[in-house]
Amino acid sequence: MIAALLVAACAAGWVDAVVGGGGLLLLPALLVVAPQLGTATALGTNKLAAICGTSTAAVAYARRTKIDWPVAGPAAGLALLCAGSGAALAGAVPAAAYRPVIIAVLVAVAVFVTVRPQMGLTENAARRTRVRRGVAVAVAGGLIALYDGLIGPGTGTFLVLAFTAIVGADFVHGSAMAKIVNTATNLGALVVFAATGHVAWLLGAAMAVCNIAGAVLGARMALRRGAGFVRIVLLVVVLALIARLGYLHWTES
Repeated sequence: MIAALLVAACAAGWVDAVVGGGGLLLLPALLVVAPQLGTATALGTNKLAAICGTSTAAVAYARRTKIDWPVAGPAAGLALLCAGSGAALAGAVPAAAYRPVIIAVLVAVAVFVTVRPQMGLTENAARRTRVRRGVAVAVAGGLIALYDGLIGPGTGTFLVLAFTAIVGADFVHGSAMAKIVNTATNLGALVVFAATGHVAWLLGAAMAVCNIAGAVLGARMALRRGAGFVRIVLLVVVLALIARLGYLHWTES
């Protein structure tokens, strides 16, 4: 069971590095393999593994592609605070309360990406206005970061889509910026979970090593294969998120 969990951590690192959504694999795996941890500790342990993978992927992207720091920098700073706030509120509102809205958003995203096959394949510099950059910072660093602290799975995917739709980044550059912001959201949430004793450090460290390995492979593959490859993985992850959240909502309602 532990070996299966480590494999899931590696796969989650790969998915997170390409387009986000690794929590879709790792968090359910944690809850199945170590149910005694409880939801809060599972979330905290997941953050420990995830921050190692996302930060590794962020460095890989930054070395080989151009980062829009006027967007990514402020968004990461805001995300650190908002994700910490979300983590502090985790459990105050049942996750089931958010699911219908998140499922509806994901369905809209899947339809939008499907009917607009050219979206994200090339950059649209005309969208990179001061107003749009401000909106991107608020959405990525505020709303999405708060969601990451509260629930988590799918955060990286939402960040990629936000940077692509709002400021016209292609999927590769959007994923690069997403990794920087996602590192900040993971750090903000991890600090809160660690302060409240909700991190299984030994298990999280083992998962982190595997998560880093997957992240390195994923970042290199995304950079080598380009935006078209990232778009396909994004659609698969979005559909998997819809299926997973829909199943949870159906079985728990």
